[in-house]
Amino acid sequence: MKRKKPARNAQRILVLDIGGTNVKVAGTGIAQAIKIPSGPKLTPARMVREVKKAVRGMNFQGISIGYPGMVAGGCPAHDPRNLGPGWVGFNFQKAFGKPVQLINDAAMQALGSYDRGRMLFLGLGTGLGSAMVVDGELEPLELAHLSYRKGKTFEDYAGLRGLERMGRKKWEKHVDRIVKHFTAALAADHVVLGGGNAKKLKRLPPKCKMGDNANAIKGGLRLWAKS
Repeated sequence: MKRKKPARNAQRILVLDIGGTNVKVAGTGIAQAIKIPSGPKLTPARMVREVKKAVRGMNFQGISIGYPGMVAGGCPAHDPRNLGPGWVGFNFQKAFGKPVQLINDAAMQALGSYDRGRMLFLGLGTGLGSAMVVDGELEPLELAHLSYRKGKTFEDYAGLRGLERMGRKKWEKHVDRIVKHFTAALAADHVVLGGGNAKKLKRLPPKCKMGDNANAIKGGLRLWAKS
């Protein structure tokens, strides 16, 4: 594990970006993100054990967690589809013995991607993540399950299910329409497209730029800068 020397008197923050394949562990003093395999057998208790093992000997004042699902009041609202059970009601602060801020993973990446104005973030992955940052203030959104067309949701078209059902070309047309729809409805100045499937787009919709998964780590650090 490569380590970097933190700035003097800087608050040391550990950032966890939970995905269906890996949990990325990064933050203050970690030069290169550590990857811990996740998957359907990963419970929160197991994740905590693996993270503690990975950062043994390092001290942190706070922990940011990007969670792959709906978050209400700083807590998971339901268990993720692609991970093990037990996330709802789990006491992360007690388990880590440190202050914890837990937010939706798309919201964390949105915060790390922000640079100006009214920015809409859309995550094109297994589902459809969404968040808005306005003048530096983060507002997590839940746009994925709103009705879109033919009894299906925006996620059914822009998410992985839509890509597999329609093929890349038709999927890209719907992504373009959906981005334009939300850009107009939310009066966004610009849009950041993140998630693993964003790279499959041959052409970006207007006002869009490609995101970077590394911005999730930056967002986790920014959470504590704002607290």
